[in-house]
Amino acid sequence: MELAIVQNTDKRRFETTVNGITAFVEYNLFNNGINYTHTEVPGELEGKGIGSALAKHVLEYAKENHLKVMPLCPFIKKYIDRHPEYASISMLHGIKKNEW
Repeated sequence: MELAIVQNTDKRRFETTVNGITAFVEYNLFNNGINYTHTEVPGELEGKGIGSALAKHVLEYAKENHLKVMPLCPFIKKYIDRHPEYASISMLHGIKKNEW
């Protein structure tokens, strides 16, 4: 499935809409970095790879814009831990949740 993922700067999130249902990753920018704070994929869209597609998109956005990532959202943190190509931009790579 080809997803159209857009940045909604007013709501500070990246989002995609499938069959009228929106999934998103919320963020906050900081000096030379970006916090990914929450990922939401409604139940109707679960199991279709939409969360992973959103995670990849937002991490590619950070790489392309030379931003360090503070993955406060557990889903984004887990995605980074499973995809070592994003370790270099993560501020929490290799750190367990109870350590931050």
